[in-house]
Amino acid sequence: MKNTTGKKIWIVKNTYKKTQMIATELEKLCLAAGFIFDEKNPEIIISVGGDGTLLAALHYYEAQLDTVRFIGVHTGHLGFYADFQEHELTQVVEAIQNEKPEEAFKYQLLKVQIHFTDGRLKTHLALNESVIKRVSKTLVADVKISDFLFEKFRGDGLSVSTPTGSTAYNKSIGGAVMHPRVHAFQVTEVASLNNLVYRTLGAPMIIAEKDTVTIELENADDYLLTVDQLEYFYDQIASVTYSLDGGEISFVNGGHTGFWHRVKNSFIGEVK
Repeated sequence: MKNTTGKKIWIVKNTYKKTQMIATELEKLCLAAGFIFDEKNPEIIISVGGDGTLLAALHYYEAQLDTVRFIGVHTGHLGFYADFQEHELTQVVEAIQNEKPEEAFKYQLLKVQIHFTDGRLKTHLALNESVIKRVSKTLVADVKISDFLFEKFRGDGLSVSTPTGSTAYNKSIGGAVMHPRVHAFQVTEVASLNNLVYRTLGAPMIIAEKDTVTIELENADDYLLTVDQLEYFYDQIASVTYSLDGGEISFVNGGHTGFWHRVKNSFIGEVK
């Protein structure tokens, strides 16, 4: 491995002992390659752990997504966003040495805008999904697609996911798996009530990139909103608006695993 001009990197890792050991070995290789460790203004974030570690890194550097790129090393179960395994640390360093920013893989992010009853507005970004629920009661909400009132939902909650997030919580509640090249997002019901009195579509909805989805809520003080692995308990929420204009996250193009290969490796395994 030859020395290279010093790219500014930072390693984000979880707290497991095995991960800490792998990250230490990777740090030595990165130093030998001439990389500069810069936590504040890195060019490349190396995530060592699982998908949760990478999601945590995304949210930590959320304000710098225009200038940082990510690369993942999974240290346990196969990570969906990680291209490299723990025995491929040399390849990680080589991928960073040879990467070209203009060739990075980019995934769209979901914008989550929370409108409060007092006029405040708060915005989050999600790589996987955002879910709105009530803590102790049935969620009752008007669902609007680009200001068109589509339905009144009653049930446990609603999940809104990106294409890359379609394989996460969305899949477990019956949503469709979407390729990231499909510029759309998805709304999936969580245990909806459907009977002679209450009626919802009862199926996942693929929403065009140009549209928004607004969930108008009843006045209550026990709403739980998740954004990827983060949880927020809010009251005085008037509505939550979802759109696919939250920008993008960039991944280093080096040893990148194709989407359907990831899906097969994660959920099916070897086909005989």
